[in-house]
Amino acid sequence: MFTGIIEEIGKVKKFQLTQKNALIEIECKKILEEIKIGDSVAINGVCQTVTTISDNSFTADVSTETLKVTNFSNFKIGDFVNLERALTLQSRLGGHIISGHVDNIAKIEKISQNEDFYLFSISLPKDIEKYVVKKGSICINGISLTVANISNQKIELAIIPHTYKSTNLQYLKANDNVNVEVDMLAKYVEKFLSRDNNSCISEDFLKENGFY
Repeated sequence: MFTGIIEEIGKVKKFQLTQKNALIEIECKKILEEIKIGDSVAINGVCQTVTTISDNSFTADVSTETLKVTNFSNFKIGDFVNLERALTLQSRLGGHIISGHVDNIAKIEKISQNEDFYLFSISLPKDIEKYVVKKGSICINGISLTVANISNQKIELAIIPHTYKSTNLQYLKANDNVNVEVDMLAKYVEKFLSRDNNSCISEDFLKENGFY
């Protein structure tokens, strides 16, 4: 699990495609302080397992499924990526709960600046739009963000200067693809409601399950 609070911007040092999978090497510094082989690290919001560690980088094996549903297949040497180590029980949950299992990729339509804020307009795939609501949480390239507006499969995000400068958002441009993970709570609600026609979320249900 992750929080969507980016710890470091890393750089793609190596990206080697094989017949089915890929090997990725990320150059970084802070992330290496407390990780070991077998640990999970989110790369642009994608949960990956550390396979080797050097003085200034780590590697991970990328599966075929990951290549299909993320922007990893577009990686080039020198690309900047967002990095976050896995959540611990002692960590502050500054963002929202993120699994690192990307739902799909989305395309940046427009980036503009409004005083100190940066406005991102992103087109969502139809299959995940239903899980996104105004003022709700969404994970873009591993960053926990709040949806400012949503309309016609497009979301608007108002990015504060700190987030812009501390993540790889500063290197993105229109038509770039980003990884998207929707709030998993929306998926659980959908599954619960689809069980049978009698399912409903009532005040009694919320009390019984500790939400009220």
